[in-house]
Amino acid sequence: MTRQFFLTHSPINAMFTKNSSDFVVNEIPLYPFSGEGEHLVLHVRKKDLTTWDMLQYLSEVTGCKVRDFGYAGLKDKEGMTTQYISLHKSFEPKLATFAHEKIKILDKTYHNNKIRTGHLKGNRFFVRLKKVGPIDAKKLQDGLKKIAKEGFPNFFGYQRFGIEGDNYLKGQAILEGKRRERNPKMKEFFINAYQSYLFNMWLSKRIEISRLIEEFNVADAARATCLSQKTAEELKKQPQFFKMLHGDVLHHYPAGKAFVCESVDEELPRFLERGITIAGWLVGGKNIRAEYEAGEIERAIFKESEPYLGKIDGSRRFAWSFAGDVEGIYKEEEAWFEMHFSLPKGSYATVIIEELLKIEL
Repeated sequence: MTRQFFLTHSPINAMFTKNSSDFVVNEIPLYPFSGEGEHLVLHVRKKDLTTWDMLQYLSEVTGCKVRDFGYAGLKDKEGMTTQYISLHKSFEPKLATFAHEKIKILDKTYHNNKIRTGHLKGNRFFVRLKKVGPIDAKKLQDGLKKIAKEGFPNFFGYQRFGIEGDNYLKGQAILEGKRRERNPKMKEFFINAYQSYLFNMWLSKRIEISRLIEEFNVADAARATCLSQKTAEELKKQPQFFKMLHGDVLHHYPAGKAFVCESVDEELPRFLERGITIAGWLVGGKNIRAEYEAGEIERAIFKESEPYLGKIDGSRRFAWSFAGDVEGIYKEEEAWFEMHFSLPKGSYATVIIEELLKIEL
């Protein structure tokens, strides 16, 4: 299915390059560090290196094995990024004279525990778009305001699917038994790409339904979406763009448990207040499933994955997420549009850029 966009303006012709001047990512830790304990916590800045590249170099300098470093998440290679990593404080003396042209230790402290994967609130982004004219700058500013007010569709970014965009096909082939992958991490990566592909397909379908409800009258919307006229009428009354369906899997936001929506009237106010959100399925067994109208749509999209459910673990991902502290400024003399925004962990800044530019990077 073709990728669907939430914003309605026409495509914008601007230049986006992931480099250390135009793309900056700052990690937001999950909790304050205690300042004491056996683990040394480094606040590091890197540019044009993967997190693995950085850890490998620090391993060579300190003697700490790469697997013994703690980190909350992997950061982009392109651009400038900051993040927190941990290692045992016995390695600290080896860092006394540390110097590297692409890595800088900004600060250090201590903590009682090793930093674990996923232990971050999110990331703060700076993005600079170039060759932006005044008309497109206005569209960007309006688009940012709408994202700040309503949220955004939480697609998986292109990074998930590889240079050729076919990682999901490799994952499907593994599940079908047509491809062998000896490296367990790569096997998991390809299967995750397959889960991500189906999630994106489902999310595009839900955006398409929401768009038809927004733009058509009730009778036409019911026919176009294959929903009952009663359901279409109820959806039409919802004030937000991304419509909530009876039977949707909802999730407390930004953290908590998933549950099935038994009453849209009861749950919708919490969605509008950002206390809960709609969660899409990352296919796998032993996972909560959508029911009723939402379940019918989910089953249709994910039907092809049914034979593989016993082979993978399923989970839920926010389908609609929210950006924080959104800012945008147009520098007309340079023809630059600069923006800052914070995203929860697992969300892609490139998805926001795609949404604003109305293109797939």
